[in-house]
Amino acid sequence: MSSHDNEIRACTPIAINESGFNEKAIIPYGCNSSHIKNAMLEFLDFLGFINTQLGTRDLPRLEAFLMPANFSSMVGEFMVSSIPKYCTAIVKNSYHNGHPDMIPAGMFPNNSIQHADKGIEIKGSRHISGWQGHNPEDTWLMVFCFDSNTSRDSSLGIQPKPFEFIKVIGAQLTKDDWNYSGRSATSRRTITASVNQSGFAKMEANWIYKK
Repeated sequence: MSSHDNEIRACTPIAINESGFNEKAIIPYGCNSSHIKNAMLEFLDFLGFINTQLGTRDLPRLEAFLMPANFSSMVGEFMVSSIPKYCTAIVKNSYHNGHPDMIPAGMFPNNSIQHADKGIEIKGSRHISGWQGHNPEDTWLMVFCFDSNTSRDSSLGIQPKPFEFIKVIGAQLTKDDWNYSGRSATSRRTITASVNQSGFAKMEANWIYKK
């Protein structure tokens, strides 16, 4: 198959595994695996449509030209906007860069809060562990893990491949479930915290989807 054919094939994401959802997964605020499934299907439809249209103009797919972190952020932001369409008990936090991303509907004025311990934080990631945040948090964290090309792949000779959801996991984490990474006085590196083994174990035990 030629590189062009691979590129055309890669415009259509890989379908989710319909039997890969865990109906016993515990998700707060009335959310369940079917709500997550609907949001994932909506994202695959969106990405397939956009990439197919880009392909008709001989333009690269979204994941092939956006910076890796920006594409991961887009996956997460899409889920934050989509999940409340199917689970009306939660809404997107309308506060700019507010934490967490989704909060219980009607709990805060105008569904907006800078920081709260109620709600669900969402991340999209190409990594299957070690997810990062800016600070150790007591938070309910849900991560959508996926596989896709990145903007670096063409220069590395990596062939086009379609986007695929790998797994979705989530759990209530405490500050002890994070490893804090500070920085020196002269460093410009962003201060981060990473989910450690205890946090990872909690999330894996409450898996929501696996391909």
